[in-house]
Amino acid sequence: MRNPSLRRLLYSSTLALILSLPLAPAWAEGPAPVDPAKSGQATTEVVQTALPEIISYQHASRFTLDNGLEVVVIPDHRAPVVTQMIWYHVGSADEKPGVSGIAHFLEHLMFKGTKNHPAGEFSARINAIGGQENAFTSDDYTAYFQTVSPDALEMVMEFESDRMTNLVLTEDMVKTERDVILEERRMRVDSNPAAMLMENTDAVLFYNHPYRKPVLGWRQEMEKLSLKDALDFYEQYYTPNNATLVIAGDVTPEHVRDLVMKTWAKVPRRADVAPRDRPQEPAKQAARVVTLHDPRVSTPSFRVTWVVPSYSNEKRAPGAKEGDAAALDLLAGILGGSLRSRLYHELVVRKGIAASAGASYDSTALDDGTFSVYGSPRGGATLNDLEQAVAAEIQRIIREGVTQVELDQARNRFLKSMIFARDSQTGMARIYGATLSTGQTIEDLQNWPARIKAVTVDQVRDVARRYLVDEQSVTSYLLPPGTRPETARENPDGPASGPTLNETGGAVQ
Repeated sequence: MRNPSLRRLLYSSTLALILSLPLAPAWAEGPAPVDPAKSGQATTEVVQTALPEIISYQHASRFTLDNGLEVVVIPDHRAPVVTQMIWYHVGSADEKPGVSGIAHFLEHLMFKGTKNHPAGEFSARINAIGGQENAFTSDDYTAYFQTVSPDALEMVMEFESDRMTNLVLTEDMVKTERDVILEERRMRVDSNPAAMLMENTDAVLFYNHPYRKPVLGWRQEMEKLSLKDALDFYEQYYTPNNATLVIAGDVTPEHVRDLVMKTWAKVPRRADVAPRDRPQEPAKQAARVVTLHDPRVSTPSFRVTWVVPSYSNEKRAPGAKEGDAAALDLLAGILGGSLRSRLYHELVVRKGIAASAGASYDSTALDDGTFSVYGSPRGGATLNDLEQAVAAEIQRIIREGVTQVELDQARNRFLKSMIFARDSQTGMARIYGATLSTGQTIEDLQNWPARIKAVTVDQVRDVARRYLVDEQSVTSYLLPPGTRPETARENPDGPASGPTLNETGGAVQ
């Protein structure tokens, strides 16, 4: 499943879906639950003394427990279904040097059982009632979710809150699961040329920021991840005051609050979480090129990427202006976000030199976002021909701007997409969870349509001029062996499944 609004790749960890391996290995008796005191982290007992106040917004409500857990409720009574999602405000970009991949590794280990429930019991209970579960890790957050009938909500709350505080791990579990994540890396990255190139591109795109690390981790560091690494990460970050609980579906805020008081409110605050002050990016003065040749590539492709402000950091990114993120969103839509976009109309339809061409803006990061244009040639056109044509379209916007008609059409598509998003219960839970996990608020999310409506044609031209600068770009080429961008053409006799750059960048389920 793809979700272009989410930054880079999200890695799912429900092993039965990803690797066709059981989630419930044999239960090993004897290990003690995690004891925060052993690492100097004192457990802080929190006793909820009164019902928390429910604050209502359009389409959502929220309240905060004494232990620091923020709870968001999104009622949707069209079907007797409810989704629980717990979002931990920690991802791969929060990892210490030398343990890349620990956030994703712990996500796997969270399915191993607790002192109250053996490994596999939670998944078996969900499967028995026809529910669904999954989990994913990104740069900025880690999330776990279940979709069940409303009468099972208390049950999944009890299980999920229990594993926030009572996880049981052993050396054997860590060793087995470490082999699983290494195999996942072989499957997702090492066997996929487009993913390999994206990983190398990120490492070049970000000089200083931890977004340069892959979510899965670098192999040589993944091979050394230990039980202590997992427990330290769990004790430091898996605490209610570092999480947001999102409940979406056939519920009321009051009913959710009653259930939360019996389950999540009893989880103690284990640690004080430090502010997420990460190393930031310096100014760029040199264009960079990353090229990958691979015999599995039949059709060449390219992608040009820039570091740009996200919605969360547009007020603190150097040189950014308030409103830049919304203008970049609309620029991506006008330039290459639909069948009506400039790149598609000019290069795919009118000139016929592109098999695909588009633009994307990854806007939801806690720190910097990215803006990309991409394409793959068709017929007799070379990759270089297509790249120059895409660059010409960007320069035309910088010189002449966009029309009011183009802006209004793109704006209407964006606003309609938000309306259609409300049709998906889990989709809305994802939107709220990702937003609140990356430094924004419910008010920011609900004010997003107004921000989109306020963008002018001058702002769209201005962000193109200020951010789409050649000297600050990274160009990535995915090529068959022995070719260059000047000679690389579509290979109609190649395998239809040959990877191209524009096939990556969405969420993976």
